[in-house]
Amino acid sequence: MPSPSQKTALVTGASSGIGRASAEALARAGFTVFGTSRKPGGVPPSKVTMLTCDVTDDGSVAALVSEVLARTGRIDVLVNNAGVGLFGGAEESSVAQVQRLYDVNLFGVVRVINAVLPSMRTRGQGRIINLSSGLGIVPAPYSAHYAGSKFALEGYSESLDHEVRAFDIRVSLIEPATVTGSFDQSALEPDTKKKEYDAARAWVQDFIKKALPTAVTPEEVAEAVLRAATASRHTLRYPVGKVAKQVSLLRRLMPARLFDKVLRQQFGLPR
Repeated sequence: MPSPSQKTALVTGASSGIGRASAEALARAGFTVFGTSRKPGGVPPSKVTMLTCDVTDDGSVAALVSEVLARTGRIDVLVNNAGVGLFGGAEESSVAQVQRLYDVNLFGVVRVINAVLPSMRTRGQGRIINLSSGLGIVPAPYSAHYAGSKFALEGYSESLDHEVRAFDIRVSLIEPATVTGSFDQSALEPDTKKKEYDAARAWVQDFIKKALPTAVTPEEVAEAVLRAATASRHTLRYPVGKVAKQVSLLRRLMPARLFDKVLRQQFGLPR
């Protein structure tokens, strides 16, 4: 395998948060790094070339990948980080809003991977790293659509890893719980708010604030991204932080009925 100094990494959603931290971590490790944002401008991540890309647009994604390949001739590591949040009662979002969410969180990932895979297959190697979430392991209340998009991403990624392994391409999932600064600017508000969920929405916001002391930083998530990009031995899932690791373990080992009870107690919900 070539050393990082000979490799190219592409990170979507790299203008802030996890994407920015991941792009910078890869650059420090010696990768030639390209990052994307939907709109040009702002202070770019250190030692990262920023390009404009909308992952919901086929043409924009195709142009992005063509540009990177024209400049370097290769994409060794793809980090799919671009995403949006949505929290509230499941019935508070219209179908159109849920489709927009999936268009970024799932279909955006599919678009970029479909554009990058041909060059990876031709070269016979590559790493694809998809940013999932603790909510892709445990679907907490008032996160139905966001959790659904991450559950879909989990299944897609695991299946894809089986398919592309023959070409020496591997897929990994990064699964943080609460991350400081997550969705500060990109989270969606339910578009059909109902008064019956006013208290629940306020409760969710309060729960997130209370979780901040145990939240992981974007830099901690970026460390997991870098491990997935450089590890000699493949790992499919990387839970990030104490909470994510505990929840992942309990979900696998605890009987479903007991897990359901503990989850509802944790969220203060009636049995």
